[in-house]
Amino acid sequence: MLGWSESKLSRIETARTGISEPDLDRLLSAYGAQPDIRDRLLHLARRGRDRVWWTPYRSSVPAPYDEYVALEAEAVAMSEWETQIVPGLLQTDEYARAVIEVGADIGDPETIQRRLALRMARQPVLVREPPPHLTVVLDEAVLHREVGGPGVLSRQLQRLYEASRRPGVELLVLPFSAGAHAALSESFMILDFAENSRGPVVHSEGLTGGFFHLKPDEVQIFREAFEDVRTRALSAEASRELFTRSSDVPR
Repeated sequence: MLGWSESKLSRIETARTGISEPDLDRLLSAYGAQPDIRDRLLHLARRGRDRVWWTPYRSSVPAPYDEYVALEAEAVAMSEWETQIVPGLLQTDEYARAVIEVGADIGDPETIQRRLALRMARQPVLVREPPPHLTVVLDEAVLHREVGGPGVLSRQLQRLYEASRRPGVELLVLPFSAGAHAALSESFMILDFAENSRGPVVHSEGLTGGFFHLKPDEVQIFREAFEDVRTRALSAEASRELFTRSSDVPR
């Protein structure tokens, strides 16, 4: 009826992408929506666009990342397992630049700058009211990988120490001595939302972009893997001490 692909409709129905007002209007007509329902949904669509603060940065990032930022802005709790780098919400600007500059899909300095600006603009989500609860488990390797060089890494670890003392933020380190665990295959984040809003979403990222997992059984697998690394990790205090010791590197 609308001339859309099945994948477009599926992305809208599963909240993987937003919907424009013209498309929403056509969809409501196809469904035979009553006037009161039509007016309410069109009003919600307009309000939703008003809240999209990251619109100016959209041209510099792929569509899956745009969707991830939207989910991150809504989440009331985030649980992240990271094996390679410090999570974006906790990166310093110089560390973030070093990470972004090695991206295989970036071809010009302007795109690098816009992606850096977006990454920094995401970070205030941690101090909104009410703030989300953030739990991060870092592989110990992250504390030793000299992203941007020794000085950049040292300052980044100092930032982690400061972040670990914020209310609602729990940073844990999985030591090398923990051995094998249930999350060896990939880094990922579990996003949980307010009750009666939407179900949990898992986001993982690869060389070709981000992936979302929405099926309850898949989400549960990731949740169990996260609990495994969280259980094996050092305590918050021991992790904080490790940030301090590891940041004392030659500059």
